[in-house]
Amino acid sequence: MKTLPEMIAHKRDGHALSHDEIQWIIREYTREAIPDYQMSALAMAIFFRGMSEDEMVALTLAMRDSGSVLDLAHIPGRKVDKHSTGGVGDKVSLALAPWVAACGVRVPMVSGRGLGHTGGTLDKLEAIPGFSVQTSTARFIELVATVGTGMIGQTADVAPADKKLYALRDVTATVESVPLIVASILSKKLAEGIDALVLDVKVGRGAFMKDLDQARVLANALVRTARGAGKDCVALLTRMDAPLGRTVGNALETAEAFAILHQRAPRDLYECTLKLAQEMLILGHVARTHEEAQAKLEAALQDGSARDTARAMVQAQGGDPRVVDDPSILPVTRTKIPVKATQNGFIQSIDALEVGLAAVSLGAGRTRSDDVIDPAVGFVFERTLSEPVTAGDVIAWIHSDDPARAEAAQTRVANAITVGSSAPTVPSLVLERIG
Repeated sequence: MKTLPEMIAHKRDGHALSHDEIQWIIREYTREAIPDYQMSALAMAIFFRGMSEDEMVALTLAMRDSGSVLDLAHIPGRKVDKHSTGGVGDKVSLALAPWVAACGVRVPMVSGRGLGHTGGTLDKLEAIPGFSVQTSTARFIELVATVGTGMIGQTADVAPADKKLYALRDVTATVESVPLIVASILSKKLAEGIDALVLDVKVGRGAFMKDLDQARVLANALVRTARGAGKDCVALLTRMDAPLGRTVGNALETAEAFAILHQRAPRDLYECTLKLAQEMLILGHVARTHEEAQAKLEAALQDGSARDTARAMVQAQGGDPRVVDDPSILPVTRTKIPVKATQNGFIQSIDALEVGLAAVSLGAGRTRSDDVIDPAVGFVFERTLSEPVTAGDVIAWIHSDDPARAEAAQTRVANAITVGSSAPTVPSLVLERIG
C-alpha cells in the first residue's frame, strides 16, 4: 500500500483512492495516528479533485464503521429515517417522525443542533419541558421498538471520524466539498441501522445550497452513495427562499410542528411534511403508491393515532406529553414587538437567510458552540408570501425580552420583507424528486 504522502499526491493529481486505502486513512485518523495537517491536505485535494461514486461509498462506510453501528434487525418492519440539509423554520421532523411511525414504519432519528443560520431539531425538542435528547443506545433501540420512533442527538460512539473530520473541515475551508458532505451525512444515518433514507435537500436563499444545479448534484451524490452502501434512498429538492411555515425560533416552531398533527399547520409546512412522509411510507413498504401513502397518513390524523404516537414519544423521553395539544406549556417571552407594513400591497419575498441570521442574533441560535439557546425567542409571521397587506398592518411579531436585541431584530426582519403592488405566483414547494 502507498504511504500517506503518496495517497495525498495521488488524489491531488486526480486519481482515485482504493477502498482499502480509504478504510486505512479513516481508521488511522480516528485513532489519531494521522496528524491534522496531513488530513487537511487530503481534504483539500478531495475538495478540488472530487471523488468517484466508489470512493464516496468507501469513505461513507469507513466513517460509519469508525464507531458503533446499531443493530435493529430484531425489530419487525422497515426502519426509515429522514434527513434535511437545513433551512429556516424547518421544524418538519418533530411531526414527521411520530406521524410516519403511527402508519407502521419504524423511525430511528438521530438529529443535530442548529448550524449557522439554520435551526436544529434537538434545540426545538429541548424547548419541551423535561425532554431529553441524550440517551443510551439500548434505550434508543427500546424507543424504536415500543413507541415506533425515538429522536436523539449523536452519541460519542456514532461515527467519531465524522466529528473529527467535520471540525477540521470547518477551519480549513473544505466544508462545501460534495464528497465530504455526502460521507458526513450518510455515515451518521447509516450508523442508525436503517433500511432506507429520505432526504430533504433545501434549495434557495436560506439553504446551504443556493442554486438548483448545485443542490441537484448533491442530491444525486447522496442517493447514489446511499444505494451503493446498500440502502434505499429518495431525495426531494424543496424551496428555501422564505422561512418554512410562519414561525422561526425553537419553542414557536415546536408548537407549529405539532399543529401539523391537528391539521392546523400552514400550507407550505404541511405540504413539505406530507410529501416526505409519503416517501417514507413507500420506502417502508407499507404503501405502494403516493396516493396510498397519503390515504394512510390522512387516516392517522383523523383517528388520532399520529397524535397518540407523538405524546408517547415525548413522554418516553421525559417530556410533558400535553405539549402535543397545548402549546402554552412551552417557554414564552413576556414581550413581543411588531414589524409593520409601511405600504399597501402584497408580500413579494421574505429573505430566509436574513431572518435566520436575525433569529441567531436574538438568541435562538449560536454564534459559538458554547452559546446558550433561549428557547422562547423568535418570530411569528402574520403575513407570508403573496398575501395582501395594508400600511400599518402587523407582518410579524418579534418575541424577545431583551429590548436591544429585539429592536435590532425588528429592523433586520423589516428589511428582509419586500412588499410590491401585485401578488406573486408562489411555485410548488417540491421542485424535484430524485430516485
